[in-house]
Amino acid sequence: MNMQFSGAQAAPEIRHDWTSDEARALYELPFNDLLLKAQLVHRAMFDPNMIQRSQLLSIKTGGCPEDCGYCSQSAHHKTGLKASKLIEVERVLAEARKAREAGSTRYCMGAAWRSPKERDMESIVAMVEGVKALGMETCMTLGMLSVQDTLRLKDAGLDYYNHNIDTSERHYEKVITTRTFADRLETLAHVREAGIKVCCGGIVGMGEEKIDRVDMLVTLANLPEHPESVPVNLLIPVEGTPLENEGHIDPIDFVRTIALARILMPASDVRLSAGRTQMSAEMQALCFFAGANSIFAGETLLTKDNPGEDQDATLFRRLGLKSQLPGCERRHAESV
Repeated sequence: MNMQFSGAQAAPEIRHDWTSDEARALYELPFNDLLLKAQLVHRAMFDPNMIQRSQLLSIKTGGCPEDCGYCSQSAHHKTGLKASKLIEVERVLAEARKAREAGSTRYCMGAAWRSPKERDMESIVAMVEGVKALGMETCMTLGMLSVQDTLRLKDAGLDYYNHNIDTSERHYEKVITTRTFADRLETLAHVREAGIKVCCGGIVGMGEEKIDRVDMLVTLANLPEHPESVPVNLLIPVEGTPLENEGHIDPIDFVRTIALARILMPASDVRLSAGRTQMSAEMQALCFFAGANSIFAGETLLTKDNPGEDQDATLFRRLGLKSQLPGCERRHAESV
């Protein structure tokens, strides 16, 4: 079998009718069989040695009225994090320039809100327009969106909107009570209808069962269109939150989750997001083999530490991986 990056593998079928039983059977395959299947899907769609790098900035920290059990920024939890105001547009653009110079091609901006307020939309629009002018892709995560706000972001040129479903519908109410699973899906529908690309994934290690990880991915794979970007986060337990004693997941189970995401959503970017500081180089290498092809770069993710540029450069060098360059096409043309 020719295992070189040549596009020789047939493009896998893009499906939206996965059953939980089918997906669970894949998840439970012998580990080597699962990873081989995921790697072949990955090679059919992408350059297997190229990684897209995004960088994330908290543009408004703390004081969020939602009660997400994992979040240090919730006003419901006593984590010691002070609420801040929305930061200045020029500061955002200065940080975006640094991220671009460090090799990131997408800049993600996150605010701890239930939903954006009208008074903040002018600054939000200016941030999107400014980052776009730097030649970077733009992504925002601002909580729930109205149709009107979604259209304003689209007009500003927003490329991606991040709104994670976090976990399965069954497990969801054990993590969040201030908004429903259906609320999340409604915002995703607004984003998709406006023509903005969807960034949507979840968090593992929140006390969920195996079937919850499977069903979370099935929900995403059965959307009318797959999310273009699927971040998979490993819970970073935060003292003072309801989930401060969670975060325990077998590394092999985490890799299985990455592999299943790749198989169910062949053309999506699968991103290693929060929790990489808790992963060994070997665990990350297995994730890349299982189909992860995107990371969050930089030293911080919103309020938590992330591996710095030196660590990522060393890991990429050891694994023979290369960073995506601006304008570089990673997908095979026949797969798009």
